[in-house]
Amino acid sequence: QVQLVESGGGSVQAGESLRLSCTASAYTFSSSCMAWFRQAPGKEREGVAAIDRNGAATYADSVKGRFTISLDNAKNSLYLQMNSLKPEDTAMYYCAAKRTAWGCNPALLIATYPYWGQGTQVTVSS
Repeated sequence: QVQLVESGGGSVQAGESLRLSCTASAYTFSSSCMAWFRQAPGKEREGVAAIDRNGAATYADSVKGRFTISLDNAKNSLYLQMNSLKPEDTAMYYCAAKRTAWGCNPALLIATYPYWGQGTQVTVSS
């Protein structure tokens, strides 16, 4: 059974950084596309960043230049380094995965990801 577990969320001030982690059990990162999504209260879930097995990454415009997604295949782990955090980044962040033959496209389409973690809360205060 595929299981994704996020960690690293917390409460920070605007301008600070956080690093989210996602570890997988019974799952092979090398044949996957991994992604981070987020959902703020009262808003729809949205894609943040995705990365394929070759390290090619896709970012939402709202986080480009501030967030970095990365993989550690040896540890079956996915990371999201979040710098220069803003209050509008406040949300529950979810790790998601899908098996693909090649690449992630469509990288940030929620419906294409069958595997999800439970989420980790990120709160950014001004």
